[in-house]
Amino acid sequence: MSEQRTRILSIGEVLIEMTRGTDGRFRQTCAGDTFNTAVYLARRGLPVSFATALGDDPYSSQIATLAATEGIDTEFIFHVAGRLPGLCLLETNPAGERIPYFWRQGSPAGQLFELPNWGRIAEAMLTARIIYFSGITLSIYSNTGLGRFLAVLEAAREAGAKVVFDGNYRPRDWNGDLQRTRKVFVETLKRVDIALPTYNDEALLWGDPSPDATIERLQAFGISEIAIKNGANSALVAAGGKREAIPVPDVVVPVDVTAAGDSFNAGYMAARLADE
Repeated sequence: MSEQRTRILSIGEVLIEMTRGTDGRFRQTCAGDTFNTAVYLARRGLPVSFATALGDDPYSSQIATLAATEGIDTEFIFHVAGRLPGLCLLETNPAGERIPYFWRQGSPAGQLFELPNWGRIAEAMLTARIIYFSGITLSIYSNTGLGRFLAVLEAAREAGAKVVFDGNYRPRDWNGDLQRTRKVFVETLKRVDIALPTYNDEALLWGDPSPDATIERLQAFGISEIAIKNGANSALVAAGGKREAIPVPDVVVPVDVTAAGDSFNAGYMAARLADE
């Protein structure tokens, strides 16, 4: 890989989050799976850019400011006049799992690859070291946007970029359309180098009976490196013709599981880059 390829390009959506506390009051933050990962990568001192589209409102400005404060390159965070970012209200259940309720219709992030300047994102992909995105990223794009994204992804991969993908399947994001979801995932997986799925998501989408079955299905697409997250169970890694279960060092009772997978992905990519 060329030494000039230093940038990690993370692509997706940032939402305004309103989290209900135990006192019933809401606390405003912002987050998104690929944005969370970009933050963690930047905190490790890695050069990371985030690509998305926001509005021209004060909340969008707050998101861009937060990204810059965290050390994320904001060159590819576009602002669209008259638009607003998506909104998410969060409730936390007794198991520490967050239950999200989304208002994201009309969010400009879903039109990133249909905006007049979408070619700038394409150029950044062609020169990136790693392109990182998730199933949630895919879910917000129209067929036109997906077509453009996947075409550039293929070209970027041929040019030397590594494509890293976390399926992060959420049925509600796809309006329950299982057939379309699987079709989009199949086309995506043909263009992936490193897969970082969560087993429960894969079992829900594909009916995989075990993490080993997930690995075999993903390897059929030619994906040479796979790390499966599996909660309190061992993570399963397949790479270099080997398969290894990585035990969880310390199982704890979670207070809030938000961004657990996002932080794992950042840690994995950071360690992976350190080995190159």
